[in-house]
This record gives sequence, structure tokens and C-alpha cells, in this order.
Amino acid sequence: MIITKYSASGNTFVIFHTNIKDDYSSLAIELCKKENVDGLIVVIPHEIYDFEWLFYNSDGSTASMCGNGTRAVAHYAFTNKLASTNVKFLTGAGVITCVVDDDIVETTMPKPSVMKNEFEELGYRWIIIDTGVPHLVTLVDDLTQFNLDICSKMRYKYNANVNFAKVENGDLKVRTYERGVESETQACGTGMTACFLQALELNLISSPANVYPTSGELLVLKKDKNGIYFKGKVIKIEEKKYNDF
Repeated sequence: MIITKYSASGNTFVIFHTNIKDDYSSLAIELCKKENVDGLIVVIPHEIYDFEWLFYNSDGSTASMCGNGTRAVAHYAFTNKLASTNVKFLTGAGVITCVVDDDIVETTMPKPSVMKNEFEELGYRWIIIDTGVPHLVTLVDDLTQFNLDICSKMRYKYNANVNFAKVENGDLKVRTYERGVESETQACGTGMTACFLQALELNLISSPANVYPTSGELLVLKKDKNGIYFKGKVIKIEEKKYNDF
């Protein structure tokens, strides 16, 4: 089996394609540990769309959506002639469309929904927004307030990812604690989208906006009447044989 390692704004993934739709949770745990990545993406054929994906976190749990993962897998599909530059595929959060332009990939994000309106807890004001997966968002003045203990408590209480965001000179900076990884990650596309939407709702930023995750890589988020768009660079790190499968 040939596996390909990708980075998208600091989120890292192993990707491979197969004709077999199966439970790859054990393989996800093994590969993510061995390759030191955040997730496994398995690409399988689909009758209507370019393909379907199976997405696994590093602990073997599944996720319906991953913003950076969609950008990485779109580039992978184009590179491996599984799709054109206009990629359409099925996820647990619905059909995702992406546009590949060399190493820049733009994803149309799923329609968001507010799962829980603003509330106070542990000294912060939160909102829960589903952007394909649920995200707790709090806007702060100082990102050093990001606290793993608080993140862990909120993550398990609400079964959601946790984001601290700061607006700075019209840009948005975000730190995310991801469920399934159970720690801070270098980036989270759905988390950045949730933070972008909340900051936009509060008129703290405009659209489009530059968004910077922990990795420091630039992402651009845009909202218009047609949807929400998430654009940034992807990097194909390496391709190699994996013989244990």
C-alpha cells in the first residue's frame, strides 16, 4: 500500500485510497502514532461523486468533517487523477466541494448552525457552533489564556472541540484543542471557521479575513450569500510504501 503524508496549515494527515470500505480505526491509531500525524484519511470510490472519505482522528475515532483534511484530500485526489481541479466528495457532514489551484486549495464549508447560544463558564464567555463538527468558541484579549485543563473540562462536558480566538488588527488568531487528538493542534479548519463566524457576527472582523492558527500559516476565510469559503496552502510531505497492511 502507498501512503501519502500531507500538511495543511500545520494539520498533518496520512492519506491512501482503496476500493474497500471498512473500519480502519486500528490502522489509524497505528499510522498516526508511527507517522506523528493528526489523522488518517481513507479515500474510497463513490458512484455519484469523485470519491467518499473516511476520516479518523489519531485515537481511532471518526469525524464527520475536518476543514484542513478536505483541502489535503482534494489535492491528493487531483494529484492521483481521482478528480479534476474541481473536486466534489462525500463526507459525514455532507458533500464538500474544493477547488485546487497548484498548492492552494479552497474548500466550501458545510452550512453552520449554533448549537448553544452564548453562556458563561469557567470565567469565559462561550458559544457552540457546528461547522461540520461542534466547536466551543471564546474570544479573548490574550491567547496565553489558552489553558489545556479548561479545554479538557469543556471538551468532555460538551463533547466539542475548544477554541480560543483573538482579534488583532483586523486579523484573527486561533488556538484549538481538538477532541480525538485530546491536545492542542497546529491548526483546525472547522475551528477557525467557527471563530471567524463568531467574530464576524460580533462585527469584530470583516469578510474576507486573514486567520492564523498556532502554526502561523495564513488562511483566508470568506462568507457571502452563497456560502463559507476556506482557502490556504497544502504541502505534500512524502509518499512511501507501507507494508504492514
